[in-house]
Amino acid sequence: MTTTSEPTTGTATPQPGRLGDPAAEYRTDDRADRRLREALARYGLDAPAAPPPFPRHAPLEDRLAFVRGAHDAFEQLYAAVAAEETHRDDVTRTTHTAPGREGTGIPLYVFRPAGTEGRPLPGLVYLHGGGMTILDCANRLHTRWCEDLAATGLVVVAVDFRNAVSTDGHAPFPAGLHDCADALTWLDAHRDEIGATSLVLQGESGGANLCLASALLAKREGRLAAIAGVYAMVPYISGGYGWDDDAKRAELPSLVENEGWFLNTLMMDLLVSAYDPADEHRRDPLAWPYFATVEDLTGMPPHVVTVNELDPLRDEGIAYYRRLQAAGVRATGRVNLGLTHAGELIFKTAVGDVYDATIADICRFARSLAPAG
Repeated sequence: MTTTSEPTTGTATPQPGRLGDPAAEYRTDDRADRRLREALARYGLDAPAAPPPFPRHAPLEDRLAFVRGAHDAFEQLYAAVAAEETHRDDVTRTTHTAPGREGTGIPLYVFRPAGTEGRPLPGLVYLHGGGMTILDCANRLHTRWCEDLAATGLVVVAVDFRNAVSTDGHAPFPAGLHDCADALTWLDAHRDEIGATSLVLQGESGGANLCLASALLAKREGRLAAIAGVYAMVPYISGGYGWDDDAKRAELPSLVENEGWFLNTLMMDLLVSAYDPADEHRRDPLAWPYFATVEDLTGMPPHVVTVNELDPLRDEGIAYYRRLQAAGVRATGRVNLGLTHAGELIFKTAVGDVYDATIADICRFARSLAPAG
């Protein structure tokens, strides 16, 4: 006679985060990395991130002013986090300018290990985070990241693309994406000049969006051969941050589960409204790669997609990884447990082991795709 075992209790496993308790917070979440929680507490960021003072249909100038304030606040945080970091003396930096299709020059900051001038190395094109809308390319934290990557034996090129919002004005989609695409075209034609044997795209958050969108655009324009691979960290790719809770729960539940864990989704929705103010590109994969189809992704180069367990954006990154797999793309997925959005990049001193492991994995990926010899 066959018997079946019954559960010892009738208690269901509670849903995580705010899916199970709307009053939950990162600072009380048992899943949180305690080192990161302590670091966030030092900056007053362990409490729920505050929503914006008005919705996305507020006057555009009000929204742009809010976004500029968000830029200043995050720049201050990044400066404080990286304040004790000094520039590495084992990495050199040069600056180049790529021509943009709209007549603008695109600054490129090239980092390489000291003493390797004239020697070709695997190349990495870095696109910084900030929702395609805020943060400076050359701030200390982004520079630290590029220096640490270059020190592993890579040529790293940081692309200073146009943010959608800056003190110079408003440059919504596709301005920043076009800058990234034009920079990649120039870099591909000048590999010998910068000493790169291959070009891998790498970025976090909005930078991951631009990496994925750049690959999609390159495929459309017949330039995909220029890209050896894509390493997308904590990608900000759905634009669905203003969806109602029912839609979020049904499609991307982490947007509810981790709401306020370092990021507020309504604040991100204001960034969306600045990036695409007329809401014309809501499901355009070049603006929001989450909507790329299997057909769009077929034939793509190898990808790595990383997500963080306690990030509102977690599930959109996982969904993109699954679609890459369905398209037959060589894709690897990684999950950092206990971390909030981009915690492994921003908070190096708190989670240095995760930071170092990420740097090492990016280097491994770039080297694996470089020509032999």
